[in-house]
Amino acid sequence: MTQHPRRNAFTFENLPAWAWRNRPELWLLGGVFLAGLLLLAFGHIAEEVLEGDATRFDQTVLLALRNPADPADPLGPAWLEEAARDITSLGSYAVLGIVFFAVIAYLLMTQRRMAALWVTASVGGGVLLSNVLKYSFDRPRPELVAHAARVFTSSFPSGHATAAAAYFGALIYVAGALRPSARALVRTLAGLAIVLVALSRVMLRAHWPSDVLGGIALGLALASAAALLARPARPAGA
Repeated sequence: MTQHPRRNAFTFENLPAWAWRNRPELWLLGGVFLAGLLLLAFGHIAEEVLEGDATRFDQTVLLALRNPADPADPLGPAWLEEAARDITSLGSYAVLGIVFFAVIAYLLMTQRRMAALWVTASVGGGVLLSNVLKYSFDRPRPELVAHAARVFTSSFPSGHATAAAAYFGALIYVAGALRPSARALVRTLAGLAIVLVALSRVMLRAHWPSDVLGGIALGLALASAAALLARPARPAGA
């Protein structure tokens, strides 16, 4: 005898898209899991840095970007390093501050106060926490080759990577209010900006690779936590 599946059997595939948006407990659970996973990743990287286990990985990656015969000579054409200097400014406090205030002004003008609040919390938390952690870890900057950018603080975690991940990570959440095509564009560009800023810090020898990986994990964790805290205050269906 052929057995027919029960009509009322529940599967996630049968759950309509609107049900996910109207189930705050699912968003809460997913947000907590994501923020916790990112913090766990940062903690693991920080442990590797403290124990010195990240040194071999860092040196291998850093030297892989240099001419084996002359470590002072970076791989690729001269314009590539100049482009890295331009890209790295996307994570600088000066450029990021200008863009940040422009976005906050726009969000406030369009009555998106909660979005403005969580972007502010994410970026402010990233800047504050990265500087506190820099002072705590006090990790020296790479000295294998001369820096191609001026540095003023210690190395771990990367302030540029943390700030960029916190800001552009928050934009990824804010983009949820846009039309699908605009949402995909903003999220793609925001994700690309995070990756490029992180790569530029390593290319310019301003940071070890583990510095930028830790910065990305920390910044995205802050963006996730800020969005998670802001969501319960949003009106139903927003």
